[in-house]
Amino acid sequence: MPIRHVLLAVSVAVIWGANFIAIHESLQQFPPLFLVALRFGIIAIPTLAFIPRPQVKTRWLIGYGLGFGTLQFIGLYLGMAAGFPSGLASLVLQSSAPFTVVLGALLLHEKVSARSAVGIAIAVAGLVLVGIARGTAGSWWPFLLVVFGGFGWALGNISTRKAAAPNPLHLTLWMSVVPPLPMLALSLIFEGPHRIGASLASSLQPAAAPAWVGLAYTVLIGTVVGSGLWVWLMSRHPAGRVAPFSLLVPVTGLTAAWLVLGETPRPLELLGGVAVIGGVLWASLRRSSTAAVAPALDQPEAETALPLSLSSEIPMTISSWPATQDLGRTSPS
Repeated sequence: MPIRHVLLAVSVAVIWGANFIAIHESLQQFPPLFLVALRFGIIAIPTLAFIPRPQVKTRWLIGYGLGFGTLQFIGLYLGMAAGFPSGLASLVLQSSAPFTVVLGALLLHEKVSARSAVGIAIAVAGLVLVGIARGTAGSWWPFLLVVFGGFGWALGNISTRKAAAPNPLHLTLWMSVVPPLPMLALSLIFEGPHRIGASLASSLQPAAAPAWVGLAYTVLIGTVVGSGLWVWLMSRHPAGRVAPFSLLVPVTGLTAAWLVLGETPRPLELLGGVAVIGGVLWASLRRSSTAAVAPALDQPEAETALPLSLSSEIPMTISSWPATQDLGRTSPS
């Protein structure tokens, strides 16, 4: 990759890492379920008006919207609203990676390689360490909610894999059409019209400005700019070269939360974080085979491809793992 493309990939990781700070600020003003509806509603309106519908089966579009856009953000926003730290949330959402491998094996009958199995075990062990650290502080439920968000993301990954959209960015934008109505219904039921109305009424005060800035950042910078750059990079380079940059997201998320919010992870949480990132990285990078060494000597710029491509939807972390040994598929979608 040219250095300017490397810098773009790093920039996307920084954008997505800072996204958790933006979510934190918005949650100070709006109820979590209503905030999800508001976030995706803002994207859905121009999408319906200006973006062509992706040529995919409706059931996979709805599955993507329910998994990635609805279940993921129910878990993430409720967990953060309940006090789960923003920086750790960027890390725990890495649970979507092992969930994707397991669901791929169960639902799509994909073969899990030995390397992926080892990566799953390492990452899950890291998540257990983080969970133990949070549990000793009396905050199991927020942690489990964010893990549930990672499970929702994994369900979305399975849907995108089955959808095989020719234009992933269009699929990403049209996914936003699914969550607003069910999230608004859930918000009305569990948060109530009074709480929603009060949050909207007080949102016009100067003190609510950070919440609106956070929401604008999430929609425009995190989704449109970040996803647009990611899709552009994935369309020009093999997935195995681009995807590992998403591992910088929890690093930047933890750093941003420390600098802006003063969040300091416990040593056990940091150890778990290293294990999670290491497990994802181990499973994501394919070991070159002996047979590939000789041709590579004559082609020093040859790329190492992932057995399965990684999806290019609004990922805040790596979105899928090499769950099979189909070593030929390197599509950026």
